[in-house]
Amino acid sequence: MPGSADGSTKTMGVLTLGGLVMVTAYTVALGSNGWLWFGWVVLGLITLGMVATRTT
Repeated sequence: MPGSADGSTKTMGVLTLGGLVMVTAYTVALGSNGWLWFGWVVLGLITLGMVATRTT
């Protein structure tokens, strides 16, 4: 189906959003940690790469 993501891309999207929630909660509770934000950015870039290169 055109425009639909495959299972692995959907999973990466869910993990990326879940990671954002977790990193934000950690930052609010315990203060900012640059490595956590860096890791989330890398995860987000990998997810965007998967979305951009998926075959339709």
